[in-house]
Amino acid sequence: MSTLTATSETPETPETPGTAPATRSRPAYRVTGRRVLSSEWAKLWSLRSTWITLALGLLFLVAFGVIAASHYKSGLGSGRPPERDFANATAVSLSLFGTNFAQLALGVLGVLVTAGEYSTGMIRSTMAAVPRRLPVLWSKAAVYGLVALVVATAGAFAAFLAGSRIVAGTPVAMGLGHAGVVRALLGAGLYLGLVGVIGTALGALLRSVAGGISVLVAALMLVPGLVSLLPSSWQGDISPYLPSHAGQSLFALTRDSATLSPGAGLLVFLGWTVLALAGAAYRLLRSDV
Repeated sequence: MSTLTATSETPETPETPGTAPATRSRPAYRVTGRRVLSSEWAKLWSLRSTWITLALGLLFLVAFGVIAASHYKSGLGSGRPPERDFANATAVSLSLFGTNFAQLALGVLGVLVTAGEYSTGMIRSTMAAVPRRLPVLWSKAAVYGLVALVVATAGAFAAFLAGSRIVAGTPVAMGLGHAGVVRALLGAGLYLGLVGVIGTALGALLRSVAGGISVLVAALMLVPGLVSLLPSSWQGDISPYLPSHAGQSLFALTRDSATLSPGAGLLVFLGWTVLALAGAAYRLLRSDV
């Protein structure tokens, strides 16, 4: 009795001209920190809101500084006593008058950098490309923080150069060579850059554009006003350590007993920044996107 045996070999299929072999594998790409940074850089500048909001932040910083300097100069020429807000003014404080307005623009853009991806659903593609997640947060914060720092520093110097020309010859006149001026201008740029990083962290923590902006505005503008309603003995213990007050000490030329030194203010504001980033990192690791 005979049996029919089949060979285990499968006949090869001839290749079609112009096609690659089926066994050829696709090139493997590694997720590196440089590539994640490059991706976040490209995403940041591909949005129209980036250009518009950065331009608004720069405009607020320069325009309000020029307006404050012009207002001081006109009041001085009229012979009226200086207003309460300008009683202890300097060329630096007048030029940086727009910092409170610029921080809103730069902080809001920071929120949009992260929370905007959650609102559009693009965050799923981002996390699929970078499964470890945290490099995305660090890259977003680093890229936007650096951009905000450069824009804010350039705006602070431009505002001072324009404002100092307006108040030249007045009691508040100053130049870049005066003690503490360059440090104050660099401090203003650093403060606004860190505000941008905090906005980025809040956007990742809350995953909502409206929620992130609300918390940012409350922390920088509403809470200081509420603290001013507390008893004076409490204000002295709380007020200097608020994010806005600690940050403002970075670009103040003078200080009193109720304010922090520039070094202490920097440490406190860095602490708030790290706290916001830590909260964002924790939720990023513990929650689904």
